[in-house]
Amino acid sequence: EIVVSVWDPTDHGPQPNGKQVNKPHGIWYTPVSGIWQTVWVETLPKSHIVSTKHTPHFDTSTLNFSAQVAQAEPGDKIKVEVYEGATKVQEAEVDPGAATALKIPNAKAWSPDTPFLYDLKIALLRKGKAIDQVSSYFALRKISVKPDANGIQRMLLNDKFIFQYGPLDQGWWPDGLYTAPTDEALKFDVVETKKMGFNMIRKHIKVEPARWYYHCDKEGILVWQDMPSGDLGGNAWDMRLGNITGRKLEKDRSAASETIFRKEWKAIMDALHNFPSIVMWVPFNEAWGQFKTKDITEWTMKYDPSRLVNSASGGNFYPTGHILDIHHYPDPQMPDPQYFGKDQVLVLGEFGGLGLPLEGHTWQEKNNWGYQSFKNKEDLSKRYAEFMVSLKGLIEKGLSAAVYTQTTDVEIETNGLMTYDRKILKMDGLKELHKPLYNNEKVRIQSN
Repeated sequence: EIVVSVWDPTDHGPQPNGKQVNKPHGIWYTPVSGIWQTVWVETLPKSHIVSTKHTPHFDTSTLNFSAQVAQAEPGDKIKVEVYEGATKVQEAEVDPGAATALKIPNAKAWSPDTPFLYDLKIALLRKGKAIDQVSSYFALRKISVKPDANGIQRMLLNDKFIFQYGPLDQGWWPDGLYTAPTDEALKFDVVETKKMGFNMIRKHIKVEPARWYYHCDKEGILVWQDMPSGDLGGNAWDMRLGNITGRKLEKDRSAASETIFRKEWKAIMDALHNFPSIVMWVPFNEAWGQFKTKDITEWTMKYDPSRLVNSASGGNFYPTGHILDIHHYPDPQMPDPQYFGKDQVLVLGEFGGLGLPLEGHTWQEKNNWGYQSFKNKEDLSKRYAEFMVSLKGLIEKGLSAAVYTQTTDVEIETNGLMTYDRKILKMDGLKELHKPLYNNEKVRIQSN
């Protein structure tokens, strides 16, 4: 008999709790009870592979690889083999815990258009015999920042400017709340997002099961990963750069609260490191529990230099990190590149929120809402199309990415592209509508 006992104060404690509150309202939802992520039980030999770490280096076509082993004995080796389909293209042997760089011949890059994954076979060898084996995968991709011909910082994928556009995805379900009913359901949201013509998802204030990130890797979706918020209150929210109002913008967290945040943020980064689809870490959102922004941001950048760091999506802003990320509802806007674009990439981390409640597909029968509500699909679609025209103009001025709120309706919020039950897509022709956003020949990146 295994008993798992957890005390969960939800929003009455200092721990990360995301959008869960004891009294749901507005953008705050029903709290979750029980084990909501995947539980894996497996018998293992005494000496076994605990974890692996894969870091791609696009410029040199190499993979930095290491594996941690429990109860290793002198002479044990880790053997790692790289496969392109059924063909082995590289292999190496290394001591447990040590790193090795595997050069990939005729390397293939991963991108939303070509999400190519290399397979890995990993074995713990003792006297030449495999006593434990695991399989995994990796991708060669690079996320970086470089100024364009006008001196405005741009976000590059594999050294090319690709406008990143995707929905705010909160990962909530009407029957399981934080828990999708099946793996097929997890995959459905990712596949439908790609079918709509998006190339990115901002995973908002939640960490998904590993399978969700695998589906993003497989389908070719860029992911911005938020830290789930917690310990809110005690500080103001101001989306202007610097504390020009004199209000308190950073929260004074207790030592226990700070320790929890740092421990869990590191654990999230460790657990998700191997998923190539994740190209950005987002430690804070809209001043929710925001504290020691510069310190947290710079630690994050140093801990994982293979990704970008968006220090505070929607503010409060400090001159740290790679990204300046404003929120603006409902219409798309951007920071003035004349003032902000020289040091940080300009993105629109949230906009839209166009609401359409559809009878028979809502969380409650009435009093549903969106940031701007409509009564029919035609008016909703017309307004959204106007937003896409505006967004295209902002890209040419210096915008590198945008996030539309949101993938699905969530409880009383009816501003999803799909209904909460995933049965109805509220607008048609989205893929064609989005195509012009990715056609950006006018954006010239400075040469070295």
